[in-house]
Amino acid sequence: MARGLPAVIGKRILLVVGGGIAAYKACELVRLIRGAGGEVTCVLTEGGSQFVTAMSLAALSGNPVHTTLWDLKDEAEIGHIQLSRSADLVVVCPATADLMARMAAGVADDLATTLLLATDKRVLAVPAMNVKMWEHAATRRNVATLRADGVEVLDPDIGDMACGETGPGRLPEPPAVLAAIQRLLGVGHGPLAGRHVLVTAGPTHEPIDPVRYIANRSSGRQGFAIAEAAARAGARVTLVAGPVALDTPAGVTRVNVETARDMAAAVEAALPADVAVMVAAVADWRSADAAPLKLKKDGSGQVPALELAENPDILATLCASPRRPALVVGFAAETHDVLAHAVAKRARKGADWIVANDVSGDVMGGSHNAIHIVTAAGTEALPEAPKDRVAELLVERIVDALA
Repeated sequence: MARGLPAVIGKRILLVVGGGIAAYKACELVRLIRGAGGEVTCVLTEGGSQFVTAMSLAALSGNPVHTTLWDLKDEAEIGHIQLSRSADLVVVCPATADLMARMAAGVADDLATTLLLATDKRVLAVPAMNVKMWEHAATRRNVATLRADGVEVLDPDIGDMACGETGPGRLPEPPAVLAAIQRLLGVGHGPLAGRHVLVTAGPTHEPIDPVRYIANRSSGRQGFAIAEAAARAGARVTLVAGPVALDTPAGVTRVNVETARDMAAAVEAALPADVAVMVAAVADWRSADAAPLKLKKDGSGQVPALELAENPDILATLCASPRRPALVVGFAAETHDVLAHAVAKRARKGADWIVANDVSGDVMGGSHNAIHIVTAAGTEALPEAPKDRVAELLVERIVDALA
């Protein structure tokens, strides 16, 4: 096994290579999986064969490459069923917009889609496409359908693409895909291997009209740092993120939301989890009746009344849920009486821990944080440090608590 690579020793990966310029990265992924002790069998789609060859994948994997549903020898033995059942994990990389649409619709018109419909194993889809294709409503629906059906869909990276445009749509780098494979198989190293950690991060935006919203100054950096630290510790991490312009940490499954109600639904959908770290700065209130059109001045000098409604209490709901994680960590962003408010919040919400931080300065949006961890045993103060270091220290304490 190559030094420093997460172990997948003895595990069988069925790799479906979709069409797209990012298909060349599938070759590197095959190399990494084999270097980590895993076995790879490749299925090359017709589109994928326009970018990489079956001979290249066969040489890298050490196994025959499957390309057609109509292979006489294989299908005499119902080969697509055997392929779909013999793997420990099915990975679709790259997962193009077309391939994910066909997966979501249950189409089975070639070898790849047929075995994806026939498999009884977990499926990991790694998207790669143009930014507008990724952001299109149809793709968003298909991704939501696949996730609801139990498919693990990674978020693409943000950056420059072959088409010359920039944005989300780049295939995650092969080491990040390998890290996701490791977590799904539960075979990696690290004290949180085999654990599912749910993290919320960032603000929520509550619409007043189509162009205005209620929000706060949360940058999401602390929550993203915690998700990254948990992933490095070997956990399978689901990150429910409000509207922030941050890259998804390697190997983390990201679910983007906008409103508090969206976040509440995404948290519920992510369960069960072993640990929940609720870092998001969720808006307490929303407009009771968001205007369908932009609110305009009428020259009268009269200010429109804004009626507010209370948002769902995501932390309290999670703590009272029959699917409550073993450890629930809430956050309290306070501007005064920080510890007193945190102690009261822990009792009121039913959380195991409350992480209190003073946001009267530039913590929201800043690079550093200083926190107090309030538990049933008392309060521990951690000195001011970069947010990634704060995340590491918090994850260390989570590891100790689970042990």
